[in-house]
Amino acid sequence: MVIYFTGTGNSRIVAEKIHGRYFPDDAGKQKLYALDGDRLLHPGRQLLECADNQLVIWVFPVYSWGVPPVVLRFIDKVRFKGAERARHYMVCTCGDDVGRTDDQWRHHLGRRGWTPRGAFSVAMPNTYVCMKGFDVDSPDIEAGKLAALPGRMEEIFSAIDRGFADSDLVRGSWAWWKTNLIYGLFRAFKMSPFPFRADPDRCTSCGLCARSCPMLNIKMKDRHPQWGPACAMCLRCYHYCPVNAISYGKETQGKGQYRAPSDL
Repeated sequence: MVIYFTGTGNSRIVAEKIHGRYFPDDAGKQKLYALDGDRLLHPGRQLLECADNQLVIWVFPVYSWGVPPVVLRFIDKVRFKGAERARHYMVCTCGDDVGRTDDQWRHHLGRRGWTPRGAFSVAMPNTYVCMKGFDVDSPDIEAGKLAALPGRMEEIFSAIDRGFADSDLVRGSWAWWKTNLIYGLFRAFKMSPFPFRADPDRCTSCGLCARSCPMLNIKMKDRHPQWGPACAMCLRCYHYCPVNAISYGKETQGKGQYRAPSDL
């Protein structure tokens, strides 16, 4: 089973590659489980089941050197029959380094009585644009990361196949401080959805932002999007807007957009 959360599609690409490698006969994609909609809003109502010794691979983007809060909430609350006898792995996507994201993931699985095994990171094009100094990658860097993806996935597959139970990821400098201090500050002060706005002169009222929001948090009012409080801060609305009408306060002025390619 592959359980994944994605914002702009990077983690979806990785999840689909893992699913194709380990569950090739799953034509209905029953073992590819996307975290969105009611699954995120009401994780305690969800019931999953896996067989003894089955692979369960968690795929998600890194948020400020940690696990996205909505993913942690799902891990903490989902009803998961057989999870204590499964082989759990983590594959996170990131623009650069991941700090101690794997420690967070292992801690939350351990609290449920589940056994975490290997943890991996995959460099993908950067998507975070809501702070000074953060922007999407240049076209050359973006292309380089996507070109390196097949080789990195083969490394991960090889490690999982041999039962790797350690961490193979890019921690970066000051890893402990980033995950244990900056991540908490980010959650407290940089995850509010209320700075989101749609420029009424540019917005075409297409409603794509509302339809694609994984938290069902955007409603169209007077032909323009309005954000509620239940935001995953995935930035899908910002990056998917076809006319770049959405901003996050002044933080996104002059910033680029990114949407993962669908043909990888």
